[in-house]
Amino acid sequence: MLNWLKPRDKIDDDAVQRGLNMLVFDGVCSQTMGVLTGGAFLVQFALLLGASNVVIGLLAAVGPLTQILQIPAIYLIDGSGMRKAMTVVTAGLGRLFLLLVAAVPFFAPPNWRIPLFLFGLFMYYGLGAIAGCAWNSWMRDLVPQNIMGVYFAKRLAIATAMGAGVTLAAGVGIDIYKAHATDELAGYSFIFVIGIVAGLIGLTFLSLTPEPRMAPSKVSGMRAVLAEPFKDQNFRRLLLFMGLWNFAVNLAAPFFTVYLLKRLGMSMTFVIVLSVLSQAFNVLFFRVWGRLADKHTNKPVLGVSGFLFILSIIIWPFTNVPNSYFLTIPLVVVIHILAGISTAGVAISGGNIALKLAPYGRATSYLAVNGLVCGAAATIAPLVAGLSADWFETQQASVTLTWMSGARAFHLPALHLSGLDFLFVFAAIFGFYALHFLIPVKEQGEVEEDLVMSELVAEVRQKIKHVSSVAGLRYLTFFPYERLRDMLRSLVPAGSKPPSNPNSA
Repeated sequence: MLNWLKPRDKIDDDAVQRGLNMLVFDGVCSQTMGVLTGGAFLVQFALLLGASNVVIGLLAAVGPLTQILQIPAIYLIDGSGMRKAMTVVTAGLGRLFLLLVAAVPFFAPPNWRIPLFLFGLFMYYGLGAIAGCAWNSWMRDLVPQNIMGVYFAKRLAIATAMGAGVTLAAGVGIDIYKAHATDELAGYSFIFVIGIVAGLIGLTFLSLTPEPRMAPSKVSGMRAVLAEPFKDQNFRRLLLFMGLWNFAVNLAAPFFTVYLLKRLGMSMTFVIVLSVLSQAFNVLFFRVWGRLADKHTNKPVLGVSGFLFILSIIIWPFTNVPNSYFLTIPLVVVIHILAGISTAGVAISGGNIALKLAPYGRATSYLAVNGLVCGAAATIAPLVAGLSADWFETQQASVTLTWMSGARAFHLPALHLSGLDFLFVFAAIFGFYALHFLIPVKEQGEVEEDLVMSELVAEVRQKIKHVSSVAGLRYLTFFPYERLRDMLRSLVPAGSKPPSNPNSA
């Protein structure tokens, strides 16, 4: 094995810092690959190949489904102790399978396009799941815990900013290509290839990041390895929350792009602009959430940001009542801004809380089981959504406000649910339900959510003050966040308190 892929017994501070810098470059390359081979581009590519609602649901389930491969990954990692080598090799092989996805329009008969498309994605996600299991354990031991929130926030902010620019450029490129070519699929294949190259370049930076030698595992046997995280009562509570949360999110999220393209009839260019807008707010708030997480811990940040994301889901049905109207575009913009702000917090705190609650040197099984639980929920949810979406297409429910003035009556549609709207409503209900199960999770040093909310509002006011030349605009941020705080508290049963001993079995 090449020496640069082997773990080290000792890593000095300078080496750690160089490694953290390499991880930032890897993050930029991985994000570039992700935006060009996923999101709106992947969904539109699938639709052009002839994907149905069921296939879109399956498309969203393929990645989470492959998390089951983290079980054998635990043994490979604990047996070899070569986390960096396993990450680089399996991620590299997986990214090569994306070439099959990109090549499908050129060689596959029509009836084989979707099966081969899904097979290529399954191999990519499957090998990526093994790489992710090794990477998570590696990062738990490499990144200093006291800067974990700020560091990953910085890495995500830089990567997301680059990804937003790449997304916009690719969207414009697709439109230019469509104006001069008849085979639209070929344009998406070309974008996929660019993403694959970026992903392979990222592995070069990853291979230059040092790996601390992992502690020998004291647990043997599959049952014992998988049971260890469940014996930790506090981590078990976290697993329950993460499972329910991922189920709620994945009931709706896979169909956001489909809703914009098919229900609201928006162009791909506008969808990309919305995506870039959301990513821009991601970038602005990654460091805000990261700083709040390091200051107040991850749990309250996860509670506040999760609540805000559920609010963004609730707004979707109001964009079409029952057709597009003058508030459709403003509401869609608000959704993407709110989603950008909130998903930054969920990404930072959701990943870091699992890293922090996993024991140092023995994080592999804990983080793998966390990935399995999240993966199982995120697999079931889009499959359920995909199978039910067609049935919901024939269902409708509406609420109409009527104003009577003498003999005249004025009818105003207040809410109209049909098709995917029902999925969004159910996702919001499950999301609020999931937040209940975050309450008993214990993280050392945690504070109340209202403190995080108040500091978040202060950050928003400060940012608008800095970027806006309109003096009165700052007063728009003096919204009644007390109402949001009260809504958050309403999710918490009166007198509920987290357990005093987080590690009791």
